[in-house]
Amino acid sequence: MAAKWMTWSSLPWLQTDGAGLAIQLCDRLLKAVASTPTSAEFLAHQLPDIAAEFSVQWIAVVDRTSEWTVRAEFGRHQVGELPLRLFNEALDREAAGLEKVEGTDGWSVAAVPIVVGAGRQTLLALAGRRVDAGALAGITAAGRAVAHALALSERLERHSKLSDRLRETLRVSSRLSEIYETVPLLETICEEACRLLECDRASIFVWDKPNRKLLACPALGVEGGTLYIPDDAGIVGSVVQNGTTIQVDDAYADDRFNQAVDKDTGYRTRNLLCVPLLDGDQSLIGAFEGINKNAGTFNDDDEDILTQLGIQAAIALRNTRERELLIRTHRQLTEKLASGSKIIGVSPSIDALRASIDRLAEATLPVLILGESGTGKEVVAQALHFRGPRADHPFVAVNCAALTESLLESELFGHEKGAFTDARDQHKGKFELADGGTVFLDEIGDMTPGGQAKLLRVLEDRVITRVGGTTTIPVNVRILAATNVNLVEAVRERRFREDLYYRLCVVTIDLPALRDRPEDIMPLAEFFLNGFCKDARRPVLAISEEARRRLNTHGWPGNVRELRNLMERVAFLNSGESVEPEDLAFILSPRAGSDIDIGVDLALTQATSQFQEEYIQRAVQRAAGNMSEAARMLGLHRSNLYRKMKQLGMDVPD
Repeated sequence: MAAKWMTWSSLPWLQTDGAGLAIQLCDRLLKAVASTPTSAEFLAHQLPDIAAEFSVQWIAVVDRTSEWTVRAEFGRHQVGELPLRLFNEALDREAAGLEKVEGTDGWSVAAVPIVVGAGRQTLLALAGRRVDAGALAGITAAGRAVAHALALSERLERHSKLSDRLRETLRVSSRLSEIYETVPLLETICEEACRLLECDRASIFVWDKPNRKLLACPALGVEGGTLYIPDDAGIVGSVVQNGTTIQVDDAYADDRFNQAVDKDTGYRTRNLLCVPLLDGDQSLIGAFEGINKNAGTFNDDDEDILTQLGIQAAIALRNTRERELLIRTHRQLTEKLASGSKIIGVSPSIDALRASIDRLAEATLPVLILGESGTGKEVVAQALHFRGPRADHPFVAVNCAALTESLLESELFGHEKGAFTDARDQHKGKFELADGGTVFLDEIGDMTPGGQAKLLRVLEDRVITRVGGTTTIPVNVRILAATNVNLVEAVRERRFREDLYYRLCVVTIDLPALRDRPEDIMPLAEFFLNGFCKDARRPVLAISEEARRRLNTHGWPGNVRELRNLMERVAFLNSGESVEPEDLAFILSPRAGSDIDIGVDLALTQATSQFQEEYIQRAVQRAAGNMSEAARMLGLHRSNLYRKMKQLGMDVPD
């Protein structure tokens, strides 16, 4: 028999037979929704009651997506294969239909559309002897009641599930904040995305915009786990270029899908969901993709979850990258400073200095470093810091001689906003900035009396108070101090506090002048020259024998600093391939390099003899008594040196 049809729009709800029953059914179904947490449980509980109300032998809710599936059913039917032609027409007409089942004892089947949409279409089907044209109106009305109740149940279920997944997203976000490396972070995010979306795979594509590439991580099945693709290739490229979400239910039917990756890996992509990856500033930094939903296809809820997870992932990724950059920068700076704190030299005094530094680096004792200007006091202080347990914390140097009485307290201990006229903001002092690390007080002998008193209090109490503040702030710093002033004499003359002196000089390191360790001149010169040649981006310069002799005979009143500055100038200004004596002449003039004091009341011959005698003595001293080396430095043969010394009345060694 031909199917009988009744459209929803033509249904007079309150005048049709069975309308009252449908209204009662709708009221009961809506109340039942509240007691069933899922739509599946709702249907399982309610379909038997609906079947009883209409005295039917079979009732079902059937979905049409890419194929027909029975979502829920109750009873048994004699319709054989499902009447798909009737079902299709009912959905296409958006009307309830009735069809007699041939070969049965008076059975008919009714199909009532209850959901008509692009993603999924659903109908209510009933079959039995009591299903006839007279009951179709009531069944149609009941279908509308089921539609309302089922829509509410699905909405509540979706909201509940979405709420659970959002809570999971927040939990994942909290977990992400504990991961500090980029690759493990991306892998964890993708693992969580697979779990929350109930899909097989997920990948984050980070946009390398300058190089117009997308980096996928993790890229499962790809050697190395990393995949680079052009930023305009495939669906991911479309998402990045347009900034819009793309959902694909059949990947191989979509022209935008790039099948090359599947071919390379042997993986088969069925469906996918790809959303833009935005950071906290809403800047597009890539894409986030979920692949192959375990059951069915991706939906709007999945898009919400992936988008929210992507925002959290982008923030975590940015924080992780910033942390990695800070760690890398700190490591590079630490390595640079540590390399700059190398103690160069082969003399016994330098060997002893290195041994002292190795012993003292692990301690927390204050160290007072003494020595002439330019002998490397700050280098020794850095070595003590970077070879000890505080190496990962700040090393803060303070030039005490440059701080006036009015500035000293603010610089060392900080100040609060409004503490004085120019205090527009809160300012942390050197001690607070160096917390956990080292404070190096250079030129401590030139600190003002008021500054000495304040420093002593901090060293004793280990707390500071900012200028204009009342809160005491504990500080954990190691104190290293340096001076070229004779502090014992300064204490005696009451220019330096005796109690502060004893607080600082728990351990003392006395640095020798460069002139007292001549064997270190060439190792230092070559070390500085090699470093500065690299900075100047030129081949390392060799030092000629004549230039070496010139360097060894110089008095170095500026000590290591003078030698360092000389090598820097040579590296940047020398136009040749080696360092020659003339390259040093403008720095190492005889007058500048000599510390020999000859009176002007002597005759020329007497003054010449005195100069030669003192000059030879200095060469012998620099050669540590090695007469052959001294003769080489003076440009003489050893026998000629002995002859000259005899002429001058000097003692000649055996």
